[in-house]
Amino acid sequence: MLKEAGNMWKDNMKWSGIGVVLLALGLSASSGAQTAQDGWVPPVHPIPTGKAPGMKVQLLSTIGQQKTYAVIFYRGDEAFSGLTDFALKYHVTSAHFTAIGALHGAELAWFDPARKMYKKIPIEGQVEVISMIGDIALYKGKPSVHTHMVVGLPDGSTRGGHVLEAHVSPTLEVYVTVDPTDMHKRLDPETDLTLIDPAVHE
Repeated sequence: MLKEAGNMWKDNMKWSGIGVVLLALGLSASSGAQTAQDGWVPPVHPIPTGKAPGMKVQLLSTIGQQKTYAVIFYRGDEAFSGLTDFALKYHVTSAHFTAIGALHGAELAWFDPARKMYKKIPIEGQVEVISMIGDIALYKGKPSVHTHMVVGLPDGSTRGGHVLEAHVSPTLEVYVTVDPTDMHKRLDPETDLTLIDPAVHE
């Protein structure tokens, strides 16, 4: 009888231990999902396209093999998506750009090297685009847009960061210089960022 009771106690402890492990795994997974929902995003993430239906493009100049375009966005366009669409349509393999305009809402971000994640910085309401600079390079054979932005709030204060989304209102004027020499990015394992590397040739 004592032996049977001892075996039952051991079985209960075994299942209890498994339950604790499963609970811990569940909490860990839940914590990871919550982290993503709580305003963190990994450096490499899908970029939605087709969110700038009003975008218009005009070729401004051609000097040798270098071209300059005006890429103009209008109310309701999401500019980061639109710049990605522009780069895909015009087969951009290397470019740099600047922009001015205004937005109604944006999502900027700050990179935390320790977490290898971007912390989202939500921007609400109407703001002026004080400065927007960026580049386009190839990553895994496709154009990858990278841009930073500073916006002006109604009281004249500013906020800035890495651009995740930029919702145009009433317009955003982007001047893109496309260069003839391909520029490539590589994945940096120390940061999980895709960094421009002149040594990379695909």
